[in-house]
Amino acid sequence: MAFKKTTEADSHYNHLEKMSVSELLHNINKEDKTVPLAVEKALPEITMLTEIVPEKLKNGGRLFYIGAGTSGRLGIVDASECPPTFGVPHGMVIGLIAGGDKAIRDAVEFAEDSENQGWDDLKSHDISEKDVVIGIAASGTTPYVIGALQKCNENNIATGCITCNEGSPLANTAKFPVVVTVGPEFVTGSSRMKAGTAQKLVLNMISTAAMVQLGRVKGNKMVDMQLSNNKLVDRGTRMIMSELNISSEEASKLLQQHGNVRKAVNSYKN
Repeated sequence: MAFKKTTEADSHYNHLEKMSVSELLHNINKEDKTVPLAVEKALPEITMLTEIVPEKLKNGGRLFYIGAGTSGRLGIVDASECPPTFGVPHGMVIGLIAGGDKAIRDAVEFAEDSENQGWDDLKSHDISEKDVVIGIAASGTTPYVIGALQKCNENNIATGCITCNEGSPLANTAKFPVVVTVGPEFVTGSSRMKAGTAQKLVLNMISTAAMVQLGRVKGNKMVDMQLSNNKLVDRGTRMIMSELNISSEEASKLLQQHGNVRKAVNSYKN
């Protein structure tokens, strides 16, 4: 490699099999504490990438996450949680993983090694200049992701990435790279650990900030959330009670009538 692949560097710890459970957990936790500090150092780059996202979404575009293995799964998790949390349409945020849906649960051998499949997967969703694509790869060397972003660049589609190796091919390909350098993993090379945690934190930041910018949060409340279970119905009722200073019974009736916290509050006020 022409760059230092710190995600593959040897762990700071050795003879893990000789550690007690308490020692293992203490040392894993010690390493995990360094991750938010690494994310903090990347805030300027995260800001630059995130500012592109609501701009694209407001103009009818979509946000695509594309990755392989753990990185791909993390993108899918973030994408799948946007509709229930913020009430946006399915298909506004889309997660793609090398190997397709089967790879969400089971590893698909060599799926990440295709330089063309990522672009083919994006094309199946009619990708266009209106959209933004964020490649996710801890190593920054995944052909499936790099190839997809290269084709996006050729087609004037905005590209970003989340990786954990400075100077990686992926970071050099994305127009808006985010590099969170977390260093060696507790288990050497196991990038589902610190690198995965870093990627999840950045994904939380990007999607949450974008949805706030789209007006999908009022105050600090998820007023457009989907009422998909009793817990969320109860939460929605309490939101309405607090906002309108009315009884639980009246709030519950409003929520049942309108099926949405925002609509219920607006209807009452108007």
